[in-house]
Amino acid sequence: MASYLRRHGLLSFVLLVVASDCATSASSIRVDVIRRPSSTTSSIPLFREAPAFWNGDDCPSPSAAGRVEIAMTLDANYLRGSMAAVLSILQHTSCPESVTFHFLAARLETEVLASIRSAFPYLDFRVYHFDSGRVRGRISRSIRHALDQPLNYARIYLADILPPEVRRVIYLDSDIIVVDDIRHLWEVELGDHVVAAPEYCHANFTKYFTDAFWSDATLSSTFDGRQPCYFNTGVMVMDVEKWRSGGYTKMVEDWMAVQKQKRIYHLGSLPPFLLVLAGNIKAVDHRWNQHGLGGDNIEGTCRSLHPGPISLLHWSGKGKPWLRLDSRKPCAVDYLWAPYDLYRSSLPTLEE
Repeated sequence: MASYLRRHGLLSFVLLVVASDCATSASSIRVDVIRRPSSTTSSIPLFREAPAFWNGDDCPSPSAAGRVEIAMTLDANYLRGSMAAVLSILQHTSCPESVTFHFLAARLETEVLASIRSAFPYLDFRVYHFDSGRVRGRISRSIRHALDQPLNYARIYLADILPPEVRRVIYLDSDIIVVDDIRHLWEVELGDHVVAAPEYCHANFTKYFTDAFWSDATLSSTFDGRQPCYFNTGVMVMDVEKWRSGGYTKMVEDWMAVQKQKRIYHLGSLPPFLLVLAGNIKAVDHRWNQHGLGGDNIEGTCRSLHPGPISLLHWSGKGKPWLRLDSRKPCAVDYLWAPYDLYRSSLPTLEE
C-alpha cells in the first residue's frame, strides 16, 4: 500500500492525518466513550469526536469577508461520507475556524444533527430544509436510482436557500476528500462567470445526451456559439448573487421540463447543468476533482488515479469507499479515504 501511495505522491498527506491525530491526543491514554442513540433501532452510524483545529497566525479575521462558505447535502445514507469530507477540509486548511458549512437536508433528523455536533463540537455550520416537493415532479428516471433522489437536485436551488449574505459558495458532494487547503479553491477568480469547476474537454461530450437531442436542430442549437466541455457538478464554486440575478435556477428547470416531454439525457441532475453552463464556466485545475473513483454508474468497478497532482479525491460513480471497505472488497484508492473515517462501532472503546 505504501508503494501505491508514493507513486501518486499521497503518502505524505495520509501520514499527516495519523500524525495530527496523535498530536491532538492526550499524552497518555485518550478515552473515547461512544454513546448509543436514544433509540436502539436507529440506523444512524456512530462517530468519534474529531480533533479540534485552530486558525494559523496568518489567517484573516473570521468575519464574513474572511470566511469560506461550503455547501453540502445532508443525508443519513451518506452521513459517513459527509463526516469524512468535513474532517478532511478542516485537517488541511490553514484557517479551519474561518470555514462555515451549509448543509441542505430533505429531512431534519435530530440524530443526524446530534452526530455532527458531537463529532465536531467547534464546527460552524447551518442546516437548511430542502423541500423535495419542489423538484420531485421534475425528475426523470436515470440509469441509477441514487441519481433520482430529490436531494441530488438541491444544488440547483442553492441561491434560493442560502441567506443573502452568502455571496459565493463552494458546493461539494458527500463522497469527496480534500487533501489541500480549500482556500486555494475558494480564491479562484470567477470574472464574469457564475460557476467555476474543472472541465474535461477530452471527454466525449455527445454521450451525455441522447440521439433524440442531437437530431433535434432546435434543441441542439443551444450549444451554438459555445465550445461545450464536460464538468462534474460535485465540485463547483458558485457566485450565488449572479446565479440568482441571472435566473439560472429557472433555466435548469426549463431543461428538466423538456426532458419530461422528450428524453434528451440519462444522467440525473448533471445534463441540465451542462445544457445551461457547458462552455461558459471558469475552468479550474483538474487537481480539484480527481473524480470517477467510485467506478461507473452500473457496476462501480475499481479505477486508478489519474496522473498529476491531487487536491481533491472524488468517489463519483456507484462504488462508495465506506461500503467497499465494510464489505472487505475495497479498491486501492479506498485506503486514501479510510484515514478520515470517523465511524466507530456502538461499543465503548479505548483509543491510545
